[in-house]
Amino acid sequence: MSLLLDTHVVLWWLADDPTLADEIKERLDREADIYLSAVTVWEVAIKQALGKIAPPDLPEQIRDSGFPILGITAEHGIAAGRLPMHHRDPFDRMLIAQARLEGLTLVTRDGQISKYDVDLLTV
Repeated sequence: MSLLLDTHVVLWWLADDPTLADEIKERLDREADIYLSAVTVWEVAIKQALGKIAPPDLPEQIRDSGFPILGITAEHGIAAGRLPMHHRDPFDRMLIAQARLEGLTLVTRDGQISKYDVDLLTV
């Protein structure tokens, strides 16, 4: 199963946060078919600029984490824009669209995402 990580999952993994179960941490450490979205780097850079997230190099840490970065295409943008408005967060909507179009399982704890027709791994 190929995975796409939600932003909070990436942050927990980078921080070795106990919120993320050991089995998920181990899976992220050993599996090769795990992706990050460019939208995650963008979201963290915006939140960092607003003073909501530290350290200042966190977007670069995410970029350099070793996971392949999934770029944002026009098709992703169209699909995200056409999703029902169950979730208003544009970053999460993009992750949902990317997961659906790319055949990825979205790894998240966000309960709102389960309202969409997308494969999920809930953490």
